[in-house]
Amino acid sequence: MYPVLFNLDLGRFGKFTIGTYGLFYALGFLLALRLAVGLARREGIDSARIVDLGIVALLAGFVGAKATLYLIDARYYYEHPMEILRNLRSAGVFYGGFALAAAASVLYVRRYRLPLAKVADVTAPPLALGQAIGRLGCFAAGCCYGRSCDLPWAVIFSDPAAYQLTGVPLGVPLHPTQIYHALADFLILGITLVVLKRRRVPGQVFWVYVLAYAVLRFVVEIFRSDTARGLFFAGHLSTSQIVAVPAAIVA
Repeated sequence: MYPVLFNLDLGRFGKFTIGTYGLFYALGFLLALRLAVGLARREGIDSARIVDLGIVALLAGFVGAKATLYLIDARYYYEHPMEILRNLRSAGVFYGGFALAAAASVLYVRRYRLPLAKVADVTAPPLALGQAIGRLGCFAAGCCYGRSCDLPWAVIFSDPAAYQLTGVPLGVPLHPTQIYHALADFLILGITLVVLKRRRVPGQVFWVYVLAYAVLRFVVEIFRSDTARGLFFAGHLSTSQIVAVPAAIVA
């Protein structure tokens, strides 16, 4: 695919790389924030607070996702510290980022006395939207790649830069797991928007999102082949699958 859009030669300052992955994630965040602001206004929530909340959640999510990625394979990163810098470009572990972002968001909501359940509801659809667009960035970069297959819709990565950045096998037909994920996220977006209009109690939309995402993540992980996400029980379960089960039960 196209992990790098273009490089800017800044002369003695070196080169500045514009990556497709980062661009899609930035776009996903901005569109998700725009949707959250619109939904918040409909619910009578201060939209300025939602913007601030989005930034807080973004920063906390980044730290949580990275920290979880490194903790899962702490021995490896201890022995190869330079890999910590190399993997700063990766997204990290979603559930780690989600947990820290949720904790930071709750603190922010409590600090400014916002209605927690309503805020959670209006942020659920934007979460799905941001993830859907972000997964297109994963597809462009080659990360979160799938197992080999011979299906008609299999994808083949051929850009050496994608292999260098993510380790995706080149020239091999693979499950387009990033596309599976994006399509499912768009479906969750539609479901949560419908539930938001018909909800019976505050908080319902958020928990529908948690349940739907847990099911989606567990299933898509079956078709993935990258090992950086953390594998347990002889490689049969990933970190996200282990977390998805209790998340679905709680939801």
